[in-house]
Amino acid sequence: MKHEPYAGRRGALLEAIGDGVAIIPTAPERVRNRDAHHPYRFDSYFWYLSGFPEPEAVIVLVGGKAPRSILFCREKNAEREVWDGFRYGPDAAREAFGFDEAYAFSEFEQKLPDLIANRSALWHALGVDTAWDTKIVGALNAVRAQARAGKRAPAEIRDLHAALDPMRRHKDAQEVAIMRRAAAIASAGHARAMHACRPGMAEYELEAELTHEFRKRGASGHAYSPIVAGGRGACVLHYIENDKPLGDNALVLIDAGCELEGYASDITRTFPVSGRFSGVQRAAYEIVLAAQSAAIAAIRPGAPFIAYHDAALRVLVQGMVDLKLLAGSVDDLIASEAYKPFYMHRTGHWLGLDVHDAGDYKSGDDWVSLTPGMALTVEPGLYLRPGADVPEELQGIGIRIEDDAFVTTDGCDVYTTAPRTIAEIEEVMRRD
Repeated sequence: MKHEPYAGRRGALLEAIGDGVAIIPTAPERVRNRDAHHPYRFDSYFWYLSGFPEPEAVIVLVGGKAPRSILFCREKNAEREVWDGFRYGPDAAREAFGFDEAYAFSEFEQKLPDLIANRSALWHALGVDTAWDTKIVGALNAVRAQARAGKRAPAEIRDLHAALDPMRRHKDAQEVAIMRRAAAIASAGHARAMHACRPGMAEYELEAELTHEFRKRGASGHAYSPIVAGGRGACVLHYIENDKPLGDNALVLIDAGCELEGYASDITRTFPVSGRFSGVQRAAYEIVLAAQSAAIAAIRPGAPFIAYHDAALRVLVQGMVDLKLLAGSVDDLIASEAYKPFYMHRTGHWLGLDVHDAGDYKSGDDWVSLTPGMALTVEPGLYLRPGADVPEELQGIGIRIEDDAFVTTDGCDVYTTAPRTIAEIEEVMRRD
């Protein structure tokens, strides 16, 4: 594992905090029930700065003229390694992950007051974890108690995420390479599910096809709870039961991505259980596909984040008029938000270590401008829940098409490759 990218990010954060001190803990282990734990997953901010995979760890970055990057982690313990597996220990971790210093996690609270003393500001994500907030407050009070000895506590507590989020929003070369691999794995999973789909299967059987392909190709698993929704279930945005049979004439919507080295892919495909789109399914699908194409064309450096949503929305609303879901001018229907019963979410979000990745979407009252290196999803949809305002032949159709893209110097690069057009989908689903 190369530690240079992580050390570079730590260096950038040290520059941002000046003579302050930053504290970045990883996530704790979580108990599932009794003595069984959930699979461990590190904190994304901690991983971004370290690549260190173990629990019970924290980074301390001390700025100033002689900056220091310090890791606190679990000690080597031969007995626990028999039960739980390998531990680096401070000495090996310092060498492998490029820290200046490393100490046992058990020493953290003892050393923290000296590390934060006489610093202008303490950078920490307050409110994320009350246990860590308590440790920070304890250290501040310990420094304040030594005022007569000439020590002073930081005068400010600054939001660590405010410094890290803009960094995380732009992907470096290592991140781009990992995310491309994650997208290739997820794309293969979606193609596998399409090819395996048969009327009468259960939704969870398609979920199993995805899981098989993700793990077979080296992903750690799903990046989020997968959605496999047949028929009207596709009109529920966060449907995760995945336990219904797939009807012969239904569409099935799969929203699933894998996680690889901490990074998420995020793909949605909608396809006919039978392997062939009906006339009305085809008409609705082509509207969403055209909306996605319009959105992709609107992604370019300098464009406000909202621009590609607006481009997709115009196509979708015109499609709603064509399907006789709405009547009136596109401008008026958008202004009145008459489309919202059929399309109620934005067209995308940032993507990275978190599937809904770090970073604001607005700066003040203005939308953030797109710049090269940003990663985002493009995911218009159309949801026609059964009801009086939906023609009978359209009721229960839910369609979303989602791909992942990098903003480039002259536009965007869509790097997910799962079958997307009607011809591509029907070809991969063809029964030989």
